[in-house]
Amino acid sequence: MVFFKPTVLAVLSITGIVALTACNAQETGKNVAIVNGVPIPQARMDFVVKMQQAQGQKDSEETRKQLREALVSREIVTQEAIKKGLDKSVDYQTQMDLAKQQVLVNAYLEDYLKTHEPTEVDLKAEYEAVKKGQYDPNGKEYKVRHILIKTPTKDDPKAQAAAKKKADGILAQLQKGAKFDELAKKNSDDAGSKAKGGELDWTDGANLVKPFAEAMKALGKGEDLIHYVTDRPGHDRRYAMDIRKVTEELGWRPRYTFADGLRETVEWYVSNPQWWERVRSGAYQEYYEKQYGDRVG
Repeated sequence: MVFFKPTVLAVLSITGIVALTACNAQETGKNVAIVNGVPIPQARMDFVVKMQQAQGQKDSEETRKQLREALVSREIVTQEAIKKGLDKSVDYQTQMDLAKQQVLVNAYLEDYLKTHEPTEVDLKAEYEAVKKGQYDPNGKEYKVRHILIKTPTKDDPKAQAAAKKKADGILAQLQKGAKFDELAKKNSDDAGSKAKGGELDWTDGANLVKPFAEAMKALGKGEDLIHYVTDRPGHDRRYAMDIRKVTEELGWRPRYTFADGLRETVEWYVSNPQWWERVRSGAYQEYYEKQYGDRVG
């Protein structure tokens, strides 16, 4: 009986090796190991390392040691499977054929791209074609919340009536001023949006069931959503909450991701304590009065 260490089994599952990554090419005398007389060629190790690096993993002695253990373990299991005749099964042969086909398809595409690298003109033309086919400048997207009440089949009128009663009760609470998000968290059967108060991602309705999409597009913004407030002196008067229009029409992209920008902001404040020390001491009030003066109510 062959025993495997848990660490080796873990490596077996995470190395990303598929059925046909064991490259047949090998150089005489250059083997990683020999298992029951069967050599594991160095070329196989090099190929797996190359795959790991392509996924962002670093090549190190420790990594190669783990990979060697994994390759040896895989060879042992493979030999045991062959002894049992598992390589003769129809399922095995089918999977091998599909895997071989996939490897050849990938190799062909990689070779094709080496000799058919698209030009900037080609890329621009393809971009415009995709944009034209997918982007509607007059289209609208919606940001909505919903409360899903699961309804049973038509064969259960009693359960249907109960679902309708529940929906009517929720509607009555909304009409009395209850908060939609709180009701969604409490009553919605949609596990994906329930925790967010029923909030869905931006959508044009194409990914929604037809009755819901039609109702969404027919709804206007309720008057109860409009709140008139006085201007806040000293604050910006316009905020950009959505950058999709400028990215789609002008191709603009932010220089920093939110995470990078946040990290650099924190690092800057750590390196420049003179800015926030004035806030803690109250000295910033002088600057505030100088800049805004009588605008501050």
